[in-house]
Amino acid sequence: MIRDVLSAAKALSDRTRLRILMALDGRELCVCQVIELLRLAPATVSKHLSILYQAGFVESRKAGRWVYYRLETDARSPLPSGVLFRRVRASLQADDTIQADARKLASILRIDPETLCKQRSGKRQGR
Repeated sequence: MIRDVLSAAKALSDRTRLRILMALDGRELCVCQVIELLRLAPATVSKHLSILYQAGFVESRKAGRWVYYRLETDARSPLPSGVLFRRVRASLQADDTIQADARKLASILRIDPETLCKQRSGKRQGR
């Protein structure tokens, strides 16, 4: 149990991971949407998502070539992630960065995830 708590604390100790959690609140996002929001390298975003996954804050599903993440919904999870996230969410909702992310995410969500992922893939290949 101590390891679980330490894992959750580590996941919450990073600004980028907090931004990801807030972006996922109430929705599912494709990795490409998270990359677009944060403007970080795919490998960096994947690492952050992996830490959040290991800590039990997020779950994922694969649909074809795309991977989608959402907040963990398993109420039976031994981790206190749900309780922790509710406290984090309440604390961060008025944060300027989180509010800016919400506005930016609204624009990103207007683009079909598959289209966005293909565009991102083309940028990486220099097209």
